[in-house]
Amino acid sequence: MSTSVAIRSRFEAGIAKAKTACINSGQRVEDHFVGSDQMVEIGSGAQRKLKTVMMSRYACYLVIQNADPAKETVAQGQTYFAIQTRRQELSDEELEEQRRLAIRSDLRTHNSQLAEAARDAGVIESRDYAIFQNHGYMGLYGGLGAQDIHHRKGLKKEEQILDHMGSTELAANLFRATQAEDKLRREKISGKDNANRTHREVGAKVRQTIKELGGTMPEELPSAGSIKKLESKARKALKKQQP
Repeated sequence: MSTSVAIRSRFEAGIAKAKTACINSGQRVEDHFVGSDQMVEIGSGAQRKLKTVMMSRYACYLVIQNADPAKETVAQGQTYFAIQTRRQELSDEELEEQRRLAIRSDLRTHNSQLAEAARDAGVIESRDYAIFQNHGYMGLYGGLGAQDIHHRKGLKKEEQILDHMGSTELAANLFRATQAEDKLRREKISGKDNANRTHREVGAKVRQTIKELGGTMPEELPSAGSIKKLESKARKALKKQQP
């Protein structure tokens, strides 16, 4: 999207500021501001040269943001971009919510399958399975166990770690769970100690992959709002859609 504007003297200062902002933000001015001259009729068939500039949507935003808000047109323009920015923020928030819901659901399924694989390997008692899970966390979180993660994320005693993970952190844990299950079954791991060691090794491998890709370590990712609220919100929305 681009807009063609005839440059009048009172606009030149604003456009100059906008170009400076464009440069300072690492953008190429020529990608957003393209000057040209047009011949316009001024009466009696006479023509004169009028300096114009083609501006991208980004350039329009910069010009408006660097203009005088006391002017009604500028104020309206700033309001427009503020509304559009908020709409985009809401869209991003909704997308993140959908991702969290989908991955958390998948993680429930694969955690159940991982528990079956661990049981086949000899992890029978509930206490032993908690230890097994903790080894996976320690591998993925650089030595931090479930309680350490809970404390680091600033969660309340009754809050569950998985219910307060963003989509990126959930995805890392989903990868850990699926790969641990696959390795336990594929290599026919037997014995609690071997199962624990395998889970920790898989978690560490996932962590190493994140590091190699330049990603943020999971313990450094911020905690998110309770996914239970999102699930309740989704159920209510579904009920409204039903006839």
